[in-house]
Amino acid sequence: MIDTIVSLAVDDGEGAMNQALLYPLRFEPIYQYRLWGGRHLTDLLDAPLPSGPVGEAWLLSDRDDHQSQVSSGPLKGQTLSQLLKQFPEQMLGRLAHKFQRFPLLLKFLDVHEMLSVQVHPTKANKNLLPVGESAKTEAWVVLEAGTQSRIYAGLKPETTEDDLRRALTNGTVADHLACLTPKPGDAVFLRAGTVHSLGGDIVVFEIQQNSDVTFRLYDWDHLDAKTGKPRPLQVEQAIACIDFAEGPVGRVAPVVEATTPVKREKLFHGEHFWLWRLRGQSPFSVGAAGVPRLLVCIGGAGQVEHGGATYAVAKGDVFLLPAMIGACTFRPRSAVNLLEIALPD
Repeated sequence: MIDTIVSLAVDDGEGAMNQALLYPLRFEPIYQYRLWGGRHLTDLLDAPLPSGPVGEAWLLSDRDDHQSQVSSGPLKGQTLSQLLKQFPEQMLGRLAHKFQRFPLLLKFLDVHEMLSVQVHPTKANKNLLPVGESAKTEAWVVLEAGTQSRIYAGLKPETTEDDLRRALTNGTVADHLACLTPKPGDAVFLRAGTVHSLGGDIVVFEIQQNSDVTFRLYDWDHLDAKTGKPRPLQVEQAIACIDFAEGPVGRVAPVVEATTPVKREKLFHGEHFWLWRLRGQSPFSVGAAGVPRLLVCIGGAGQVEHGGATYAVAKGDVFLLPAMIGACTFRPRSAVNLLEIALPD
């Protein structure tokens, strides 16, 4: 464990500069109404849910319209954007020159009904990207699933654009989608350009590029309770983004990198994010020198130890370990299931 404490000057809004310590930063979730949502996020998060179907909890967001705020400590109330602008090197280390904003968006999804059949743009779809937005590759880790839960990812072999257009007219789009019955622990990687959907009482952790561009191809005849009308589709844009050569997308096979003191499995190791799952009861190391790391607790509880202080971690919590903190010790209270996320160098 690295015991270095970084002293930061934080503007209190009146010109005075207060001294604060850079430490493991916990963020408050941002709840989002979705017509397909449910109430299962009450089992994951302590913050009370608003009324109605809550489909998403944004766990870490650096977007102008939804800014994550630090929930405790000297930096409580500071947004992720403020911290990155004031202290880029301390927060991002050797990656500070690469990003104008934090490049990932983290969420929990509670999908009671079916999510729309949708596609995210690729880098090749520049003409469809609003100013400031990027392509969107994402991935899911399944936390809860039932007998009716389904994940649709990719097209069945030899499906063509004409096949999809005909299916849109007769409501048989699902017949052309690759489907799997998920179970807790499954991981699915969705490159930009992949047709996808999920639902049937399933809860997942989602990691994605920091983009909010989605094109709906088909919406299962949903009506929005707030408007009484169907949600708009973006059929032409969606079809323009689809990679018809990709084919079915299956579960990711975890790669076991260590079994002691904690079982460490690599789930995703791509261009935009790396993600490991760590499970065990003995203390283990998290974080790395010179780069930020993210921790998401999806089961159990424990504490992060740094600089002689401890930071309680409960199920559903997300922590950002600033680059200057380096490696820390995670001490489980009992068996813990933790996701650790890195930004590729």
